[in-house]
Parts: sequence; structure tokens; C-alpha cells
Amino acid sequence: MTDSFRAARRNMVLSQINTDNVTDRRLQKAMEDVPRELFVPHTKRAAAYSSDNIDLGDGRVLLAPRTLGKMIQACEISPEDEVLVVGSGTGYTAAVIAKTAGVVIALESDQALADTATSVLLDLGIDNAAVVTGPLTAGHAKGAPYDVIFFDGAVEEVPSAIEMQLKEGGRLIALEKKGPLCQAVLQVRSGTSTTGRAIFDAAGELLPGFEKVQEFTF
Repeated sequence: MTDSFRAARRNMVLSQINTDNVTDRRLQKAMEDVPRELFVPHTKRAAAYSSDNIDLGDGRVLLAPRTLGKMIQACEISPEDEVLVVGSGTGYTAAVIAKTAGVVIALESDQALADTATSVLLDLGIDNAAVVTGPLTAGHAKGAPYDVIFFDGAVEEVPSAIEMQLKEGGRLIALEKKGPLCQAVLQVRSGTSTTGRAIFDAAGELLPGFEKVQEFTF
């Protein structure tokens, strides 16, 4: 981690995070401490701290710092919380959340991305985040129930099986894709259902498997 990346990381927090109503100081520190450049392809490290999503290949992205910061803050994560990150990619979101949560399970379906995430998290000594592989649409029932479920990308709909992996009062956040646009939507579980509210607009790529099931009419 070079001095130039440290400066870029600090500038990201000052110019992209603090200026967009991300006021949680634990989160600000986490985003300043975690070296984002290690979670992007080598050829794109110069752009690691840009204000845009970063392409990881095969339609997957590292969410823009502003989007990620606002989504995490909305979840109001406490130091005791157990968090599931769905579609964790190279592990950056899991690393940031691990700085504010008790335990993080990072679920990834792509083995190469999961291997990268495991390697970087180990290198950084982040021992309260574990990477697991499996179909994203199934969630990770083995570790349920969770205080927070965080979708690290966009969905057209959230499977009810994943919603049911939330604890009572648990929070679930995802970018809901409607046409070319996405909205960050926060849901809270109460009983057997969840209620949601839109928070802000953002750009995101659809996570594999979360396309809305087409309804056929005859």
C-alpha cells in the first residue's frame, strides 16, 4: 500500500463519503482503512478510488464508494451484528462491513472471485469475515438468521427464501433494478413479511440469478 493510495483513500472519504451525508464515523474510518485497490484487477488499480462502479468482469462490479457508503449506513450495523453479503465479488464490501460488524459471511457463486476475496481478506488479517461459495439466490441458510443481509449489486426481486433468513427486526438492503435505473431499497422484517422504503437512486449491475421471473399470459 503506497503513500499515493493512502492519500487517494483519504480523499475518497473526504470528497465522496463525507460530502454525501455518510456521517457514521466507524464507517468513515473503515472506508479509510480498507485498501480498496487490492480488491480490483491490477490493470484498474489506478481507478480504484474513482467515483464510479468498477468493472470486475462478467457483468460484476465493485460498487461506487458513495453508493456503498450510503447503503451500509442505512443498515445501522452494530458491533454485535451478524451480516450476510450476497454476491460479495472480490470481498471489498465484506471487508468494510467487517470493520463495523461482529461476523460477516460473504456469499459468492463465482469461484475465482471467491478465491480472490479469501486471499485478500486473509492478507489483511480480517478474521471475522468468511467467504462461502454457493448459488446466490439461495442465500446461506446455514448461518441464518442474520441481523443484516446486504446485496452487493442489483436485483429485480429478492427471493422470499432469503428474506426469511433475516432475524425479527433484521434489515435487508439491495439495489432494485427497474429498467435502466436502480433504487437502494431498505427492508425490515416483521413477523413473516418485510416492509421496504426507497432511499436513493444509484447505478448498479444485476447480480446473476436475480432477474424477475416472467409471468406468462394465455
